This record gives sequence, C-alpha cells and structure tokens, in this order.
Amino acid sequence: MKTEDRQKSQKISLFTAICIVVANMIGTGVFTSLGFQVKDIQSGFSLLFLWLVGGIFALCGALAYSELGAAMPRSGGEYHYLSNIYHPALGFLSGWLSVTVGFAAPIAAAAMALGQYFSSVVPILAPKAIALFIVIAVSLLHTQNLKLGSSFQQVFTLLKILLIVILIVCGFLLATPQDIGFLPSPEDPSLIFSAPFAISMVYVTYSYSGWNAAIYLASEIENPEKNLPRSLLVGTAIVMVLYLLLNLIFLYSTPIDKLAGQLEIGYIAANQIFGINGAKIMGILISFGLISSISSMVLTGPRVTQVIGEDIPIFQILAKKNVKGIPATAIFFQLAIVLFFVITATFESVITYLGFTLTLSSFLTVLGVFIYRMRYPEILRPYKTWGYPITPLIFLGISLWILIFVFQGKPIESLAGLGTIALGLPVYFIAARKKIVS
Repeated sequence: MKTEDRQKSQKISLFTAICIVVANMIGTGVFTSLGFQVKDIQSGFSLLFLWLVGGIFALCGALAYSELGAAMPRSGGEYHYLSNIYHPALGFLSGWLSVTVGFAAPIAAAAMALGQYFSSVVPILAPKAIALFIVIAVSLLHTQNLKLGSSFQQVFTLLKILLIVILIVCGFLLATPQDIGFLPSPEDPSLIFSAPFAISMVYVTYSYSGWNAAIYLASEIENPEKNLPRSLLVGTAIVMVLYLLLNLIFLYSTPIDKLAGQLEIGYIAANQIFGINGAKIMGILISFGLISSISSMVLTGPRVTQVIGEDIPIFQILAKKNVKGIPATAIFFQLAIVLFFVITATFESVITYLGFTLTLSSFLTVLGVFIYRMRYPEILRPYKTWGYPITPLIFLGISLWILIFVFQGKPIESLAGLGTIALGLPVYFIAARKKIVS
C-alpha cells in the first residue's frame, strides 16, 4: 500500500463524518419529547413548526461552526475554537465540561435507554447489565483502528436511518389516520408565542444537539476544509427532514391522548401501526439504533481529551495513542466516567443542568465567528457562513432566549452547571503554572 493510500485509510471519510453527525443527533430525544409537548399544544401545525424551528436553529449553528472548523481544522471542537478566539482558560473550561460530563452523561443515558428498550422485550436481561456491556464493547472496538470504527459507525447509522424510514412509510400505509390537522389555523399564532411552546422549544433543541459532532475529530477527517462543513450541513439537514416526518407520523398514527405525558413515544406509535408484536420488534430495533448514538459519542468525545493532553503537559498521558494511532487512553478515561454514571445512575441529575452549560458554550462559539473575523481578517477562510450575519444572529437569539428561560425556570440546575465549569478553573491554573515552569 502506498503511503498516500495508507494515510487516506487512516482518515475519516465525508460519508463517515456525516454518519457521525446523524448518529449523534438522533438519540432518545425524538422518541420521547413529543409526549410532553402534546399536553399543552394539540395543533398539528404548531407541533411540526416547533420541530422546524429547532431544525433551523441547528442549521444556523452548523453554518457558523463550519466557518470556524474550515479555518481551524483541528480536533477538539469548542476547546480549540474558544482557546484561539478568546483565551486558553475559556477553551479549557469548555473542554473540561466535555471531558467530565459533556459526552459521558449522554452516552450513559443512551446506554440505559437501550437497556430499558431491550429488557422490555427480553426481560431475562437486566437493563443495567445490557448498558454496561454495550458501552464497554463499543469503547473496546473503537480502540482497534479507525477504519474498523468508521465501518461500524456507517453500518449502525444506516440501520438507524432505515428503521426510521420503515416506521415513516409503514405509518402512512398501515396506520389509521387520526383527527388532527397539519395546516395553519387562526389559533396557531397564539400557540406559537405561548409559554408551552417556549418550554417545548428547550427540549426540541436538546433533541437536535449533536449537529456539531464532526468538529471534535476535524484533524482526522479527509480534506477537513471542505468535508467538515459538508458533513455538518448535510448531516443536520438529513436529521431535520427525518425529525419532521417522524413527528408527523407519530401524530398521524396515534391519538393525542395516548401520547400525552408518555415517554416511549416510538413504542406507542409502533403499537398503533404494527400491533403489539410489531411494537416489540420495533423496540428491539430502536435499542439497536441507539448503538450508533453511543458509538458516535465514543468516537468523538476522547478527541477533546486528546487535544487537551497535547496542549497541556500535565495531561499529556491523555494524548497517548496506541500503535494504530488511536487515543486509547482518552477512550478508556471516558469509559471509566461512563461506567460510573451507569452504575450510580447519577447521569440523570447531570443531564438536567447539562443543557444550560452546553448551550452557553455553543453561544460563545457562534459569537466567536464575529470576533474571529474582526480580530483576524487576513486568515484564509475556505468556507464562509452562508447568510452571514443573519444566520448566526438567529442562532444567538434563540440560544440567548433558551439560556434566560432555563436560568429563570431552573436556577439551581443552571447554577450547578456553572459550578461544574468553575471547578475546572483551579485545575487550569495549576496546569498553566506547570506549563510555564516546564
């Protein structure tokens, strides 16, 4: 094998990068949140508009991140961008959040959801045992080589998309249509500007989170200047279409009173479409679909840890790669945190305040597009944000609204999230002092 071919085989293709974005976005959120939305909003148009606005929000964020990713094509995500745009301390705090809970908690949540879905069909297996087995197996697989991990990611993401497409098509063909309209009515404007719509928006944006997944391993993507923006935009657009169609079929096939207040929306809708036996099969398939979500986060999270290890000597052990060029130490470090969350189930409380801090991080990153242009106008930008400055301003406006709303509605969780970030400050100053001394 030629050196050029060997190097290419050790890189992540555009297709795999798109799969990582799609898999990271489609997790438990879209299969659970509709049940809480229909309790106060029962207009088909307003409910779908909710998911449309969430998709526009994610696309605007992806457009802005694409510019930064193309201009600074290095792994690490917000850690790398905020360090360069603002100050290394701010970048470290963002990385600290990612390393400690940012990826580990969602991995644990997805694994536990997988365990619940699977054990509901096969009760002999304990949910927690299934969750532990999956996270360990997937983590070990991703320590082998990048080509194997990429192939695994592609297969399970395609299976997940196929599952969703089957659910949508069969819903239209087999389900009994419900008495709900999807065209706008005179009542919709008041619903769209109501408090319930605002509350639901927080959960919808959480369901769309993951649209920035490819930035965390930018250094390992083929031709990142072009393929990184493409992966973010194509992946986000695919998920936006799937989310709209999925929620349409949930509402089309299932009475609202059966959805209201329920968590297992996918299972309930499948029961309406296929019957009880079909719903059990769908439950198993959904659990397998969650494997791609776990895999994508196992693949991306350790890259943040690795870059921190490369930049700060005190953490250099976390940057260590195995003979296949994989940051195995960082993967095992993340696995240890995930196992702790799964065993203790403390990830549930972590996720309640995680949304606030992650939104704050992405807000500062998108704001950084404006600052980076002003500070470094001469920097080569292979991709420039489409619709600038309108699209990043849309993202900033919605993010600011979410931050204010969440802080007012959940001040304790928001302060706890800020406290988690603050815990990283003494760690940073100790590390920075050692760096200066060395």
